[in-house]
Parts: sequence; structure tokens; C-alpha cells
Amino acid sequence: MVSSRNSSNKAVKLSMELADAASWYCALVLLALILIASIRANSVSSDEHARGSRLSDRPCDEIYVVGEGETLHTISDKCGDPFIVERNPHIHDPDDVFPGLVIKIVPSN
Repeated sequence: MVSSRNSSNKAVKLSMELADAASWYCALVLLALILIASIRANSVSSDEHARGSRLSDRPCDEIYVVGEGETLHTISDKCGDPFIVERNPHIHDPDDVFPGLVIKIVPSN
């Protein structure tokens, strides 16, 4: 009886050690995957820079979203629409234009 209880305790102890080792292994693998994903997310290729610079060359659609650094004057010059303020009654102050503002324009052809 003592022998079977002793072997049962050894089996439980062995399976606990095995489970502990497996959980550490899984934790290390997960950490490595997170680090690899983080490194890939932070690395910027030259293609991404090129795509970002194309934002200023985007076409003037009827619904236009103001980008960073743009003013109504630069949008008017770019799109050839001098009546942006008149077509957009939600713009109360032409100097209060911010990135993400949606405006209606009539692009020049």
C-alpha cells in the first residue's frame, strides 16, 4: 500500500514538473512571437514612405477629407474650386480647418 501511494505521488510530481516545463516553454514562444511582431510593426520600408507621400497627390473628389497641413486656400488651388466656403455651410471660420474635416468641392475638369 505504501509502495502504490509512493509511486502515485511520484507520478503526480512528474506530471506537475512536465506541465510546469511546458507552460514555461509556451510562455517563451509567445514572448518571442510578440517581439518578432513588434519588430516587424516598427520597421518602415521605403514603400510605405512612398505611399504616404502620395496623399498630397490624391485626386479632388466631390467629398474631400482635409489632410494634415492643408488649408482651404491650398485645397482651392489644388482642386480649382474657389467657392469651398459657400458650398460648405458647416464651415463658420475659414481659418478653422483641421485634418479629418469633410468638405464638399466641385473639382475642376
